[in-house]
Amino acid sequence: MLTGLLASHTLIHGTPIYLIDGVAMLCYITAWFGYAAYADWQHPRRPSLMAITQTMRLSWMRQMMARDNRMVDAALIGNLQRSITFFASTSIFVLIGLMTMLGYRDKGIEILGSIPFTMQTSPFMWEFKLFLMAFVFIYSFFKYTWSLRLYNYASIYVGAAPPLEACLAKPEETEQYAQRGGQLIANAGKHFNMGLRAYYFGLSVLSWFLHPLLFIVMIGWVIYEVHRREFRSRAVNQLAEMG
Repeated sequence: MLTGLLASHTLIHGTPIYLIDGVAMLCYITAWFGYAAYADWQHPRRPSLMAITQTMRLSWMRQMMARDNRMVDAALIGNLQRSITFFASTSIFVLIGLMTMLGYRDKGIEILGSIPFTMQTSPFMWEFKLFLMAFVFIYSFFKYTWSLRLYNYASIYVGAAPPLEACLAKPEETEQYAQRGGQLIANAGKHFNMGLRAYYFGLSVLSWFLHPLLFIVMIGWVIYEVHRREFRSRAVNQLAEMG
């Protein structure tokens, strides 16, 4: 397999293409895991969507404990579950499409070869890129389904909350219950965010089918967009002002 990979690659200004593909793959892995570590480190230290909404989730649970009728809380959790279900179902459809493309390898390579400025790829790299995308969307599917399960647990948690009279009689225990509920929902939101991040990085692999250098540029663009939306977007500023 490795011999076929090396033999099928030409040179770009004297540099073997498989080396450029390797650099692109290294950039991809470093960018994804590096940004995830950076974001987790930054969330508690500066205004971000995750940090602000986590505070709001705790406030939500406190308001839930102060309500006698918790139907609105159950409806809110159900709305969150529906949005996650949509993305989880979409991941399955994407995986079906990727597996279908494996059967059209030669045709796909021929179509890509007809596009101007597209780098010629080998059958091995064609399959490798498809399996990479499949891995990313499988990862996102697991993140979405786990987030969905956590919201299911949150709905049970809300249903098991003590009545208003008991909450008023035991304020310290009520606060602890609200904090645990806020942490549970925040964890569900964290995994949903990780699934969305995987979508962004997974879609960037499409540019690799055209050219590895374009893939590297797209990786940088994805990091810029994800960082802007999580830390510097208008939504972050508005939510921070509300907080």
